[in-house]
Amino acid sequence: MQDANLLFNLKKFMDDELYVYTVHRLTEFQKLCFEEFDQRAAHTDREGQPKLIRYDKFGNDVSEVWLNEGYKKTIADTYKTGIVGYLHKNIPELNRKANYHYSYALGYLLSQVESGFYCPVTLTMATAYLIDEYADEELKAKFLPHVISTGDVELYEGATFLTERQGGSDVGANETKAVRNVSGYRLYGEKYFASNAGACKVAAVLARIEGAPAGTKGLSLFLVPWKKEDGTSNQIHIRRLKDKLGVRAVPSAEVELNGAEAYLIGDPSRGFYYMMEALNLSRICNAIASAGIMRRAYIEAKGYADQREAFGKKLTESPMIQETLCKMAVRQEIQTSACFELIELFEKVMREKASTDEEKALTRLFIALLKAKTAEEAIEFSHEAIEMHGGNGYIEDFVTPRLLRDSQVLTVWEGTANILGLEVLRLIKKHDVHLSFLGWMRRNSCGNSAVHNGIMELEDLLAFLEKQKEEGWNVHAKKLSALMCDLLLSAIALNDAQSGDQRKQAIADVWLDDCWNKSYKDEKMLAIKYYDLIVESKGSAMNAYI
Repeated sequence: MQDANLLFNLKKFMDDELYVYTVHRLTEFQKLCFEEFDQRAAHTDREGQPKLIRYDKFGNDVSEVWLNEGYKKTIADTYKTGIVGYLHKNIPELNRKANYHYSYALGYLLSQVESGFYCPVTLTMATAYLIDEYADEELKAKFLPHVISTGDVELYEGATFLTERQGGSDVGANETKAVRNVSGYRLYGEKYFASNAGACKVAAVLARIEGAPAGTKGLSLFLVPWKKEDGTSNQIHIRRLKDKLGVRAVPSAEVELNGAEAYLIGDPSRGFYYMMEALNLSRICNAIASAGIMRRAYIEAKGYADQREAFGKKLTESPMIQETLCKMAVRQEIQTSACFELIELFEKVMREKASTDEEKALTRLFIALLKAKTAEEAIEFSHEAIEMHGGNGYIEDFVTPRLLRDSQVLTVWEGTANILGLEVLRLIKKHDVHLSFLGWMRRNSCGNSAVHNGIMELEDLLAFLEKQKEEGWNVHAKKLSALMCDLLLSAIALNDAQSGDQRKQAIADVWLDDCWNKSYKDEKMLAIKYYDLIVESKGSAMNAYI
């Protein structure tokens, strides 16, 4: 298992028993990812994309989706790890469930080679959570064992269908309706961006029961099987598959519900609330996928620079290249650490049920900040890897073009930076999360003067905004979020350095100088000073975590 920073974080948040088990499974899975999944992903991206089979030979609308055999093997291999299942049932060897760190660590590795497939895994995680947490016992007994299958029973991949043409991010504008009948409900409507369509066996769908109020308060949550128990169509039809820029492994479709049989999940007045809980889970998946792509882009950039000679020397002998690689390593590790710190808080909120309102609000805030930041960074890292390769980086024989295409969707999935900025404003106005965040920062700033100045800058910005109308808050939403995220990441870097690890201290020094030094003049040149320690000493850094 060659990722010292990942092991550093897992050791921090796992007991010894789960840690040893996790490292063993990750070592096996990493080998599988880079030796088999990566080749399958390249084939799926170029020649083996999902294909819609709309009609059978008799002209019946079957709306089936063809998946290539390699991709189906990746599906089976991945779910066997318990990436979804062991969040809800015991690991046989340990007789206990895993924590979210286990699942997200597997997702982090998967995203380095097949980020497209991590989308269906994410959707299955969300579906499993919704069934396990809110479905009645009969519904749970019927579907949950299949959604959390690790190879013991038939796997039912999941999906979450929210988006409609007229609504988009404005989910309250959704028009899909649920009509009650003798056996339950039938759904009528259209979902415009339905990911994993045709590959899933069940989908969690928002719809409005007849007579329910407008807006999000009138939306209820339903579990919809893709087919009926006898294998016939459940009146779900695929109009077309989306022709996407990237993540071509996942079939995304325009789906029509023409009287699909559906099962109500939980309280009909809380459907939107349930789905937002699942959305937060998915947003963390998005951040983890971004961190995974960042890691792969860095590996590709470093590997190419190590062996490429130009002007009589290796690229890694150039101070300019050293600075680039060092800062990539620093940014990737700190943001990955931040994600796992977030997962620890998320674990408490989602599972312990004893969390405070402040902890719930901080969790939502950290999700919004890190999802936006890591998604942008995944694009930047992919671009940087292409530039490091030069012309080769633009050629599809290399993985770098796929990384760039796949990373671009991460800024869109589960909410754009604009939507996430509005989420930050909602948390401030409804939950005073800025006060909680300032308190958290003061407890975690380790007395650093640069971070102290950043906190003062945030306080000054908030004081300015208190005098503004809604328009002023709206204009500053992303600026405010960016400042808060810089502070969050700085605190993470400082706290990692508290471990006493010399390399972690160097990473914090480079990050803080790069983040808070606004001058174009780099007198310290820390990225060059610490290049060997940060970039070239990762092998020795592994020893502390094995």
